[in-house]
Amino acid sequence: MALFSIDRKKCRRDGICAAACPAQIIVHADRKSFPTLRTGGEEFCINCGHCVAVCPHGAFTLTSMPPASCETVMPDLLPDAPALKHLLLVRRSIRRYKKTPVSRKLLAELIDVARYAPTGSNKQQVHWTVISKPLQVRRMGAMVIDFIKIMLPLTPDEAQVRRFQRIVDAWDQGRDRITRDAPHLVVAHSPSDLSFPAADCAIALTYLELYAYAKGLGTCWAGYFTGAANLHEPLIRELGLPAGHQCFGAVMLGYPQYRYHRIPKRNAAQVVWR
Repeated sequence: MALFSIDRKKCRRDGICAAACPAQIIVHADRKSFPTLRTGGEEFCINCGHCVAVCPHGAFTLTSMPPASCETVMPDLLPDAPALKHLLLVRRSIRRYKKTPVSRKLLAELIDVARYAPTGSNKQQVHWTVISKPLQVRRMGAMVIDFIKIMLPLTPDEAQVRRFQRIVDAWDQGRDRITRDAPHLVVAHSPSDLSFPAADCAIALTYLELYAYAKGLGTCWAGYFTGAANLHEPLIRELGLPAGHQCFGAVMLGYPQYRYHRIPKRNAAQVVWR
């Protein structure tokens, strides 16, 4: 079966599909000819759909992706630059959550949006594990505390030891500084033998947390959990990731207990212009 087809009644032979193809496997010689596939091009197609998405006339069909299967871009729904900038600046890491659970439907919607995040060579190998029960989130937090206790006598950095000890002391006093009593934990994992699995998962989690903020939810990156998730055997077993997968990031998630009313200051950007 051919990799793609061209509707010759719709095609204007403008060459946009060839210009936009990341793999450069579409050939368009001139305005008198229709786009064709470069010899051996099937091997290098990453199925990104740019050719389908960029054609103004709906003339291009990937075998795996006809135009009718793709949502139409709606410019009127796009935020303008000031609105998007404000969203990016006002998002905060949330560490105090209401006990109200987030519905399975909304959790699924977050992940449905996050799956559109870019991945290296469009491999789309970000996988998700959602810990939706607060008691299980708490149990995993306790496992992270156990791991920190193991690491304390092995850590040569005295400042780091003091930080770790404060976290353990807080836990012993009933204050959770690992998962912050969040009702849910969203874990991004991927086969560890891919080219850029850490970046793929981090970008996808960023998509998720920005959309979560827009839906009235709060998130916070679970750094201590992520650090233990690939090293502490009890937590590895509890998490139960597929063989060959590694946790490359996780966020706590829930409804924020408090709202923020101002944007705190940040350091000036450290830039080298060349």
